[in-house]
Amino acid sequence: MIETLEQRDLRAAVAALGKRYGREYFAGVVRDGKHTDELWAEAGELGYLGVNLPEEYGGGGGGIAELAIVLEELGAAGCPLLMMVVSPAICATVISRFGTESQKRDWLPRLAAGSAKMAFGITEPDAGSNSHRITTTARRDGDGWVLSGRKVFVSGVDIAEATLIVGRTEDARTGKLKPCLFIVPRDASGFERRQIDMELAAPEKQFELVLDEVRLPAEALVGDEDAGLLQLFAGLNPERIMTAAFAIGMGRYALGQAVEYARTRTVWKEPIGAHQAVAHPLAQAHIDIELARLMTQKGAALYDMGDDAGAGEAANMAKYAAGEAAVKAVDQAVHTLGGNGLTREYGLAAMITAARVARIAPVSREMILNYVSHQSLGLPKSY
Repeated sequence: MIETLEQRDLRAAVAALGKRYGREYFAGVVRDGKHTDELWAEAGELGYLGVNLPEEYGGGGGGIAELAIVLEELGAAGCPLLMMVVSPAICATVISRFGTESQKRDWLPRLAAGSAKMAFGITEPDAGSNSHRITTTARRDGDGWVLSGRKVFVSGVDIAEATLIVGRTEDARTGKLKPCLFIVPRDASGFERRQIDMELAAPEKQFELVLDEVRLPAEALVGDEDAGLLQLFAGLNPERIMTAAFAIGMGRYALGQAVEYARTRTVWKEPIGAHQAVAHPLAQAHIDIELARLMTQKGAALYDMGDDAGAGEAANMAKYAAGEAAVKAVDQAVHTLGGNGLTREYGLAAMITAARVARIAPVSREMILNYVSHQSLGLPKSY
């Protein structure tokens, strides 16, 4: 078997949790403008939110493979937790790998338990997929730091105790700017947020951030000032793997709705699923989802083994494949249900927009193709 007995048991347990909440709970939260607090709290209490973190800091001692299982199964039940991509997968992973002992003891037990959340800010108005163009800068000020800059499309800042901000500091030896990570408390002076009006129906809101001379203590810096891209990509590879899991869960939910409808909707004396024009596209969607899941498992396995380079390739491929599979599965599900696919009763119409997120964020499919072109195939770089 591809998964261990423990992983299969985890999958079954999380699926049972997701089933108790389901799409109706998730849709109600979105409709009422609330957050998935009850599900988040229970998932944390059961140990699912920190399954990837070291046991000594309150985690489950597993890896990104286990965390991806949790997110996928919740998504397949119709109630995905987007903040899992950010708080335990990106932020907690970076702190676990590179944080000081004080940062680990302060943050990891609370992130694992779900009693605290942390957001992640990297994207800027003029620097989307190009992290080398980040203009948020950090300069030394006595024993501390001063951050200035802007970020956009930062998820969940309103419900996060702090945001892990990607800034750039000047290398004293070369004078060049290098990436560094800082923990910025939500109530820090000069740290302002503005909610972005999105068409996307989700509990997690998106924000634009302004950092106006935000003063931070020395201990706000995560890891080594000279580690640069190594620390950054320690968080970005799990982000891609978890985005893939998010998309796979979404695709599985949509496909499940369509298959059940195709089994029971009868036209001209037989279920519509008996017709190849209906059955074959659903079978293709299932195949695409399963293939994407295999690459997601590969990316997670490589990352958990410590192969950052191999994980980078697989994580990007997984995110690409899962994004494409989710969009196609949702589209085919809506088409299978016809007019019913656009009703609130079945909950598929809102997923048309949500599914496209996996194609766009955290990196566009075109940038992934660029990555594979020159990293995997050795073709000349086009940018």
